[in-house]
Amino acid sequence: MALLFCGVLVLLCGFDGTSALVISDMDYGGVPLWINRLLGEPSVLSLRGRIDPAWFRANNPQVCPEQCDCPIHWPTSLYCDHRGVENITEKLPQRTQYLFLQGNNISSLPYSVLANLTGLRWLIIDNNQIKSDKLELASLQNHTQLRYFFANHNHLTSVPAGLPAGLKQLRLANNRISSFSPGAFQDLQNLTLLLLQGNRLRTIAEGDLKGLVQLNLLDISGNLFAAVPRHLPPAVQQLYLSNNSFSGVDKDSFEGFLDLKYLRLSDCGLQSSGVHPQAFNHSSLVELDLSYNKLTTTPTVPTALQYLYLEGNKIQEFNVTSFCREVGPLSYSRMKILRLDGNRMTYNQLPPDWVYCLRVLQRIYI
Repeated sequence: MALLFCGVLVLLCGFDGTSALVISDMDYGGVPLWINRLLGEPSVLSLRGRIDPAWFRANNPQVCPEQCDCPIHWPTSLYCDHRGVENITEKLPQRTQYLFLQGNNISSLPYSVLANLTGLRWLIIDNNQIKSDKLELASLQNHTQLRYFFANHNHLTSVPAGLPAGLKQLRLANNRISSFSPGAFQDLQNLTLLLLQGNRLRTIAEGDLKGLVQLNLLDISGNLFAAVPRHLPPAVQQLYLSNNSFSGVDKDSFEGFLDLKYLRLSDCGLQSSGVHPQAFNHSSLVELDLSYNKLTTTPTVPTALQYLYLEGNKIQEFNVTSFCREVGPLSYSRMKILRLDGNRMTYNQLPPDWVYCLRVLQRIYI
């Protein structure tokens, strides 16, 4: 019996409390972005090709830069995306709260461009050519309303400093980042999401992430870590470490987390001999992804775990004790979904007592 999941990353943009539009052709760093129309937030989609820009200019009494579109129904939004723009005009309307600059050929973000936009809430500059020494963020220090800053797919080599304290999401995926600017996060106590996947980080030193007291999701997948990095924010509930090259996972690799729920370690080259039996001994864990590694036996996981992904390994031995240290009326695994497909075992090789341990299992893939 072989069943497969097919995961699709989408952006969900809610028009109201009951309806949503599913969009899958935009990349905002790997995590869906919710748009709340009740808050007056505009669409993240480009207006290019959807409405004639001439119609905007003929009917909109407000001043609009020549290289941008200014929608009448979102007067605080400025769409300057996907136009081959190389330089941003310094005469952006002061009313701008949502600035979309993604998909251009912009190589620098000068101080003078943003200094006057004191009400800015979103700044999206994904898919440009901006380098760290050309990103002048000092002008953002007084932007107390800025909540989202996306600079995925640029040429940044370090995490920038000078971001405002009110920031909630910082997305810097797929750059060339290998270091952190000193004190980059010391004022970002409201940040809940930090995306750094697809960069060149090798280590995280003590103090590098200081200040991230409310960080919920940290994605550092696809970097150059040789071991699970230490000194991570203890508040993190979603930790993504896939596509690194770990020599193993120690007993204390994930100590210090207060409420870790979702842990991804797929495609890290992990072998059963290098994974300590107590490495995942966290009762708070809900989901654990160990797919596409080199495991030969099922790892020991907490009985409270509900979702375990082990597909694409070399597993040929199923140990009931990996899921239940003992089996009884109140002693059993809370596992709901278990993936074992793409390994070296069949359904007939499962031991007969596995059903007593995994008694609430809803699906098994093998």
